[in-house]
Amino acid sequence: MLASVASLDPGPGPTALAAEVALGLFGRGQKTLPCKYFYDEVGTLLFEAISALPEYGLTAADNRLLRAQAGAIASAFQEGTEVAELGSGSGEKTRWVLEAFCRRAPTRYTPIEISPLALSRCQQRLAEVPGVTVRPCQAEYLEGLASLPRRPNTPLLVLFLGSSLGNFPPQEAAMFLQQLRARLRPGDGLLLGLDLVKPRPMLQAAYDDPAGVTAAFNLNLLGRLNRELGADFDLRQWQHRAVYRARPARIEMHLRSRRQQSVRIPGMGKVDFRRGETIWTESSHKYRAPEIARLLGASGFQLLQQWRDRAWGFAESLAKVAS
Repeated sequence: MLASVASLDPGPGPTALAAEVALGLFGRGQKTLPCKYFYDEVGTLLFEAISALPEYGLTAADNRLLRAQAGAIASAFQEGTEVAELGSGSGEKTRWVLEAFCRRAPTRYTPIEISPLALSRCQQRLAEVPGVTVRPCQAEYLEGLASLPRRPNTPLLVLFLGSSLGNFPPQEAAMFLQQLRARLRPGDGLLLGLDLVKPRPMLQAAYDDPAGVTAAFNLNLLGRLNRELGADFDLRQWQHRAVYRARPARIEMHLRSRRQQSVRIPGMGKVDFRRGETIWTESSHKYRAPEIARLLGASGFQLLQQWRDRAWGFAESLAKVAS
């Protein structure tokens, strides 16, 4: 639910996409596609529209907390601290944090993002903040962070907002945070946004809005396979489906085949679908506030502060690398 354009590096291209499509659609069992491929140009614009929907309260809650707590976040770090963001998107809500840092000292900001459109829009918006220097990086999360040039004795605050970690299964989320910690130094920090467990009707409406924007976002993934790989998915024969699983506390997005059909993908062959069979495209895991604290602690971080939005049920957790 995921800077100078001249410096952009190539992002995941057709070769990487084809490899993951082959793995997800031609293997045994449940068919899958990685949610990171939602964010081509069309998908990026659709996600921005989702973020503005009244049913999808996550983005507004994230924004409210960042705006209210930006000063407290900045004051937890020394002047000159650099900021990097994993999956920056358009960077709209990050402005509050950067403005708070820049009121104390000029700040270097690195958005790490795989969508070139989102990265370009982020650069255009945040380069306007007085005192900020934007250095874009088009890459996967950890790859981009590892390539970041670091200055001696200068702390780094990593932003991971919008509940992006919720797209990882819990064990993988823990492993990801451990790998993130391994790339940081003492004194570095993490601001982690995660969506909280809430009533089923709220989640169903958020991921299956009546305007059909989320459905279009999900279906665009098949459109991308048509455009970039030459596949022949008939999008009219697919249906968006959002399912909440209470026990693992996650909402799943699927694309359901309306009929028995076959789809050809050049270089891979033909993949058959039964009527009612689904492609699992995304999981969004929901957390309880104490679970977040335990997750951070087990991954080598010390929780400093946690703020919660009561209207929607969202948490921002500020942590530092544990000594």
